Amino acid sequence: MQNERQNAILQALKENKSANVAELARKLYVSEATIRRDLAQMESMGLIERTHGGALLPENSEEISIFFRMEKNAREKEKAATKALPHIPYFKSVFIDSSSTALALAERMDLNHKTVVTNNLQTAIQLSKKPNINLILLGGNVAYNTISATGSWTTRQLSDFSFDLMLSSCASVQDGAAYERSLDQKELKRMAFKKSKMRVLVIDHTKFGAHGTYKLADLAEYDFVVTDQIPDGVEGLENVKFL
Repeated sequence: MQNERQNAILQALKENKSANVAELARKLYVSEATIRRDLAQMESMGLIERTHGGALLPENSEEISIFFRMEKNAREKEKAATKALPHIPYFKSVFIDSSSTALALAERMDLNHKTVVTNNLQTAIQLSKKPNINLILLGGNVAYNTISATGSWTTRQLSDFSFDLMLSSCASVQDGAAYERSLDQKELKRMAFKKSKMRVLVIDHTKFGAHGTYKLADLAEYDFVVTDQIPDGVEGLENVKFL
């Protein structure tokens, strides 16, 4: 219920840019104290900014906190990761993007004596608990809500690598293509895409039809796409290899 409320609060803020506690309490049929607790937690995750009597979306609200993304649709991400695992071939080096879905898969993989490169601090922290990994964290500008390094310098660092495998997700799938919400994320993932011999996209069904501005790649360009389910009525997927 708490996640549902917070999703509803985010939706209200996206529609109106701001909202006050009383309005949200009436809309969601809960007490103002409950709304204040939700807003406090959402502020700590970088999802909103508190104002006197309410909240508003931060300027970079298109990028959502990885902590929120890890909780959201967790069961679907676990299902997609489990489906992907048997199909990952032998590799020596892998790039893992900043997505919570790719992290869910990486945590299940045997990374012993592998080179793992990521731009995400949370991914690096989680994988650093595993022994015998050559773990490389890319540097760059770190946004407070995504906890990942992005920007031109981060992207340039990727040009020095050659990967056997790329594990990534995306913000949305539209018209048979993967999209991102930020240009920096798009440019970084596109560079990793070019530098990888095999590319795997791991997504949950909520990405189909979601919002994304910057095209990353056609789904058919990935070696395979893993998802918990494909929604009905999705077009342009005839040439895509799904698991």
